[in-house]
Amino acid sequence: MASDLKGQTVALAAMFQFSACVEQLAKTGHVNQKDFEVSVNSLFNQNPTNTLDVYGSIEQLETGLSILIANLSRSPKRSSDCIRYVMGILHLQKQLSKKSSMLDMIAKRLDKSRLQVEHFSMTHENVIAGLADIYTDTISTFSFRIQVMGEYQFLQQTRIANQIRTLLFAGVRSAVLWRQLGGNRLKAIYQRTAILETARSLHKEIQQRELH
Repeated sequence: MASDLKGQTVALAAMFQFSACVEQLAKTGHVNQKDFEVSVNSLFNQNPTNTLDVYGSIEQLETGLSILIANLSRSPKRSSDCIRYVMGILHLQKQLSKKSSMLDMIAKRLDKSRLQVEHFSMTHENVIAGLADIYTDTISTFSFRIQVMGEYQFLQQTRIANQIRTLLFAGVRSAVLWRQLGGNRLKAIYQRTAILETARSLHKEIQQRELH
């Protein structure tokens, strides 16, 4: 795909949204259900007609856009853990891009997970456990692993651990999309102002829609 600043910004917002959900789960044991559903849906939408189709609509990424804006504008509200998760996700995606056999395995196992969705809801614990297993058997086997910081009482719970792995999985999927749209770390540094302006424009679009 050709370089697409709007698409890159959308994919970055998704990475920040899913990373924020990881942080929220690890520290509180709870997650914004709407944001979590967006992450799961993005894993199953492998053949979108455009970038936003992966997430449903721009409204589905309002949380991520807000967090992306806070971090790019160096707001006091930015989170070092969230940034660290995003950087880790980008590193994992780079490693995954070199493993064509692993990418094929992930695609085949996601097809099987789709069959589960026909019998359960998208975020049913059986579906989430299946997605978490895919992440564990593939991406999680790399020598580099994202260290999630939080409360032990939450991190040791199977349900929460599965949700966190699913969110990281979705983050890597968004990182793949970001790369396909021309994104790279060096470009992100030099285009920080342009990305920030695009994120603000998209966020303003959401707010204007909410007024009507």
